[in-house]
Amino acid sequence: MADINGTWLGTYWQQGIPNRFEAVLVQSGKILSGSILDDNYLGEAYLKGEVIGRHINFTKRYLVTSPAPIKYTGTVSDNEDYMQGRWNIGPQHSGAWEARRSRDNLMTELRTHLKQQTSLSNG
Repeated sequence: MADINGTWLGTYWQQGIPNRFEAVLVQSGKILSGSILDDNYLGEAYLKGEVIGRHINFTKRYLVTSPAPIKYTGTVSDNEDYMQGRWNIGPQHSGAWEARRSRDNLMTELRTHLKQQTSLSNG
C-alpha cells in the first residue's frame, strides 16, 4: 500500500484553466484525511477517503465557498512522490489533477529560523 502522508503541491484543471493547491494528507492504514488550500477564491477544504494499494480516492469539501462535494480518484507512482487522476462534481463538471510530494520541511525551516532569531537576540 502506498504511503502518502505529508505535504503535496498540485494542480487541478477546470475548463482548461490550471488551479494550484497545497494538500496536507494524513493516512492511517487505508483511511485518508487531510486539508487542502486552493490558490484561488475557493480557499480551504477538508478531505476524507482511502488508499488501496496505489489507488487513491477521496471527497473534498470546501469549508465556506462551495457546498458541492468534489470526488477525486487517482493513482500513486511507484516511488510515492507523484499522483494523478480525475476529479468530478456530478456528471457535468470534471477534469484532471496531479500532485507532487513537497520536499519542503517547514518544521525544519521554522526551527532554523527560531534558532537564528535567538542567536541574534542573545548576541
